[in-house]
Amino acid sequence: MKFDMHCHTKEGSIDARVDLEHYIKKLIAQGFDGMLITDHNSYKGFEKWEEIKDRIKTSKPFTVLKGIEYDTIDAGHFIAILPDEVSCRLLELRGLTISELEKLVHYLGGILGPAHPYGTGFFALMHTKAGKHYKEWMDRFDFVETFNSCVHPSANEKARALAEKWNLPHFAGSDAHRYDAIGTAFTEFSHTIHSNNDLIHLIRDTRKCPQSQNCPNGKSCVNSDVLTNVYRQGNIVTRNLGVIGYYLYNKIAAAFRFPARRRTKKNYQYLKH
Repeated sequence: MKFDMHCHTKEGSIDARVDLEHYIKKLIAQGFDGMLITDHNSYKGFEKWEEIKDRIKTSKPFTVLKGIEYDTIDAGHFIAILPDEVSCRLLELRGLTISELEKLVHYLGGILGPAHPYGTGFFALMHTKAGKHYKEWMDRFDFVETFNSCVHPSANEKARALAEKWNLPHFAGSDAHRYDAIGTAFTEFSHTIHSNNDLIHLIRDTRKCPQSQNCPNGKSCVNSDVLTNVYRQGNIVTRNLGVIGYYLYNKIAAAFRFPARRRTKKNYQYLKH
């Protein structure tokens, strides 16, 4: 099954331009079987899917998975996927440390991996303070995003090497915020995926069976690939200003959400240990 594993919707990400219905229709036209919604610190895109799924007309069955791209305070962006029956308000409040995030996601039965680990500035794990100690973290992750259509090709090459070194499943996603980027990368699953639980079980089984080995059907369980790279270099001054701007925004927004995080974290006592 062919999925775009990094999708931003207009309903859930303030910097995305495409509404969910148009996003789905374009993916279907490109032969995709599903998508993982990964809005920034928000489940609003998936909530929109639950609102429209009974009335939206598609030319074939299409699976929409519920994920989130979480902004940690110290380690960049991470894709988190929880079981179908689990909801977590805390994941909608940016500013957890990577240590807190890892404990939270795994305690709730989910899976976690770095998005674009060698991408731009503080969005990326390997450019953060925590990234300098990445060897302490790799065996706690469940996958690595090894292809992201919106980062420099060399960043994807490094991400792929990282995943191969630690024997982690590879995810690929477009990270599309605009229409022309939709479906420019895909992850192919050799098993049927119709829910978050299906995905979580497959990733856990894949970790038990090294990717260098063959699955029963004669191929890797999870393959990532690219259709088109849409990375735009842009002006270096503008790009650096964007990096600095994000850094400040993330720090300020995380501080603003501190009271709500503190109240919500009381429901997760294990985060204190």
